[in-house]
Amino acid sequence: MSHIDLAYVAAFLGALASFPVLLGGNRGILSGLALLAAAEAGLALALIPGHDLRLLVASPLRAGALVGLALGVVGLALLLTRYAGVAPLLILLVAPFRIGLALGSQYVRLLLPLYGVLAAAALALAWRLFRGAPARRIERSLAIPSAALICLYALSLLWAKDVHAGSIELAAFLFPFLALIAVVVHEPHRSWLPKALAFVLVGEAIAFSAFGLWEELAHRVFFSRPLEVANTYASFFRTNSLFYDPNIYGRHLALALSLLVVLMWQRRLLFAVAAALIAFVWMGLYYSYSQSSLVALFVVVVGTTLVVTDRRTRRAISICTVTLALVGAGLMVVNVQGHSLRHLTSGRSHLASITFDVFRSNPLIGVGVGSQPLAAQEEAVSRASVRRDTSHTTPLTVAAELGIVGLAAYLAWFAGAFITLRKTWRRDSTIGLALAAVFGVLFVHSLSYSGFFEDPITWGALAMAAACLPRVARTE
Repeated sequence: MSHIDLAYVAAFLGALASFPVLLGGNRGILSGLALLAAAEAGLALALIPGHDLRLLVASPLRAGALVGLALGVVGLALLLTRYAGVAPLLILLVAPFRIGLALGSQYVRLLLPLYGVLAAAALALAWRLFRGAPARRIERSLAIPSAALICLYALSLLWAKDVHAGSIELAAFLFPFLALIAVVVHEPHRSWLPKALAFVLVGEAIAFSAFGLWEELAHRVFFSRPLEVANTYASFFRTNSLFYDPNIYGRHLALALSLLVVLMWQRRLLFAVAAALIAFVWMGLYYSYSQSSLVALFVVVVGTTLVVTDRRTRRAISICTVTLALVGAGLMVVNVQGHSLRHLTSGRSHLASITFDVFRSNPLIGVGVGSQPLAAQEEAVSRASVRRDTSHTTPLTVAAELGIVGLAAYLAWFAGAFITLRKTWRRDSTIGLALAAVFGVLFVHSLSYSGFFEDPITWGALAMAAACLPRVARTE
């Protein structure tokens, strides 16, 4: 069987797994997880050339390392079985970290720590279900649209223009995050978990911000050679902290800042502490010069304030927001003179234009998962690399890759996310508003930057919202 055919079979298995994992009972989830594991294995074999596969076992040291990693995952699974309820905390702890992996002729940046924790948590979940622990009924407003969207993405590999990129998208992001939803929702309830998750998110942001501020003081960046070169020729110095991309760094800081704003409004006793932390993390965000992160933070902070304050404060906030918007528009009009729209948007208007051209050429079912960059490059007859033709607007990417059918699935998924978050907010205003703020930052950020569905926090926030709703066991 060729690598492409193997990828098609694996994608079909993953599509079959989508609904049982999120909607099944004990047997359904177990069979869905088994299909998902088979799909991941098939995609891994399809993606890695035979020569590179042989490199994995070419020496006893590498073979021993693989065995050690497998034993480590099993050992962590045993710990998660004994200390049930900890898995979401570990998932959030490792969620930001991508590690570059050199394997023969290939070099990729993957969420390797997350995959290890998620594999162990999935094993622990499978063991609990096998032993007879009742499966939870996941909120249908989240489960059905999520399963449908991931299923459609998986099936779209069958007509994808770029099978290699589509296989990476499925194997590295969408299929693991399908398991992530099941793991988080089915974890036993722990009253301390929401506070612990907030502590981890803010604590990591403080550490990231501290490292970024040190980079600013030292005028030196790490983990990104392109950024180092760009800073040499730019009139300002951008920091990236522990991330490859300053915009991803900024996004994680914006997530923590949105959470701190919610706590500041909802827990007035924490006002001084929250304000001090906001000031420190904000300084780190400022020196990332991530405009997309700043806009996302501004929108979510204004929205949060409008939700939690009284009528007089809402009126004042609305007036200030409109004034700032008008001032910003005026400054843009002044600055646009002598510059093209493409220059002012750092090329994003051009990316949006060629991505829309891809959608117009393939309006019904699109060009397939992961294929927008290659299709856009061909559409524009671009000399740039495929990565540089990646759309920075998630709705347009969905339209280009899945067409009108995919847009309908995306809107249904977004509506389901809104319903789930609203139900959680009604049950617990602080937790619901915090999760909504986190999801809001990711959504607004996705309108001008890529990586919405590829961020585990997107799916984890929705899964946590569903986990906070009343627990109803499924009957077989």
